[in-house]
Amino acid sequence: MLLDRYDALLLDLDGTVYRGRDAVPGAVEAVAAARARGIGIRFVTNNASRSPQDVADHLTEIGFEAALDEVSTSAQAAASMLPDLVPEGSAVLVLGTDALADEVRRCGFTPVRVAEGVAAVVQGLSQDLGWRELAEAALAIRAGARWVACNVDATLPTERGLLPGNGSLVAALTTATGAEPLVAGKPATPLLEQAAKSLGAQRPLVVGDRLDTDILGAVNAGLDSLLVLTGVSTEAEAAKLPARLRPTYVAADLSVLDRLP
Repeated sequence: MLLDRYDALLLDLDGTVYRGRDAVPGAVEAVAAARARGIGIRFVTNNASRSPQDVADHLTEIGFEAALDEVSTSAQAAASMLPDLVPEGSAVLVLGTDALADEVRRCGFTPVRVAEGVAAVVQGLSQDLGWRELAEAALAIRAGARWVACNVDATLPTERGLLPGNGSLVAALTTATGAEPLVAGKPATPLLEQAAKSLGAQRPLVVGDRLDTDILGAVNAGLDSLLVLTGVSTEAEAAKLPARLRPTYVAADLSVLDRLP
């Protein structure tokens, strides 16, 4: 079966294992079956606004019994990029929530909210972010600070519809500065690579519902992928892609993990 071919699952969240507050039908059982077979599990999310503990708590509430170390966020991935970019202990301007600032601090840097003296800017989505915060970041980037975006998702799905995502605010800073950030989240590779490395996985399978983030991220990282049709992208959209950009597998939902020969 499909699970026999891989030693880890790198699972997207919204649209893949849950929709809003509810687990996708069959997802809890599929993840439990993978764990029982010794398959490593990482819940991998581009969402940088929530802490790993909050994510794990939400997953556990809806039945997944997720451990803290099974969660990998783009905030963690972005903060983990800093040691290769700026000296340890540097001041880092954080555009985002306290959860992102905590990850920056955990990696040995000092999170701040003003431009003066910063070595880097790390940007993740906060629904409270405004012009003044973007202005501070623009000043820092123009002064030479390294810039890391947790993700460049243009939109944020909500119960009210699609709202501006982190990528829309990244685009505002690109327009203001002429600079482009390094990117941690999918479809860039750092988040997936760090999640696989944390498991010691040699044959991970990326599972997600979006061709433009989950599946393209897997392609960029050189990993096999499974597109599940429980979220955004469709089988018809996958079929229209060039062969090199298509998912390795397409299935209705996660139950295929225990069925596909």
